[in-house]
Amino acid sequence: MDFLSGIVQTLLTYCYDLLVSLGFANYGIAIIVMTIVIKMLLYPLTVKQIRSMKAMGELQPKMKALQEKYKNDKERLNAEVAKLYKESGVNPLSGCLPLLVQMPILIAIFYAIRDYNYIGTPSFLWLSSLADPDPTYVLPVVSAATTFVQSWQTMTDTSNPQNKMMLYFMPIFIGYISLQFSAGLVLYWIVTNVVQILQQWWTARTTA
Repeated sequence: MDFLSGIVQTLLTYCYDLLVSLGFANYGIAIIVMTIVIKMLLYPLTVKQIRSMKAMGELQPKMKALQEKYKNDKERLNAEVAKLYKESGVNPLSGCLPLLVQMPILIAIFYAIRDYNYIGTPSFLWLSSLADPDPTYVLPVVSAATTFVQSWQTMTDTSNPQNKMMLYFMPIFIGYISLQFSAGLVLYWIVTNVVQILQQWWTARTTA
């Protein structure tokens, strides 16, 4: 993580220096630019993950039918589910692999921004310092809202009580911890959500 975090911090510094040369010396804009660049680099993995989730969602009605039909025969159910995956050309693990590849990068970004050594006071818009939590609670509320939209967009089975609970629990949890995190870190999370929402919308549109 130290190695990856160092790379991310170097990238953030490069984005800031580039903005300085353009006359826009602002760490908030640098975080936004860096986040967009990283999300675009990871876009191929995001596409694979979205398509896999979509395919799994389309199989849900058939899965439920099999679960109801073979609810008293677990061995037969497992065999029929495996057969369904094979016939449909769907790998249930294909949606997890892109996420597993991205996780170390996402964790590195978290630590990189959290521990970043800003030069001077990194103000941004109404924020006096990106190194401190947002005292107005605007960013935590926006982080919760964008998390809800992103989760709702990816949810394939809204009838599942557990899915519904997570749909509302995660935004509340993210909003709560955002109250304690630095504004720079919360800004990164918001931009990540917005870009993810746009990428998912675009992928769904182009693969419909």
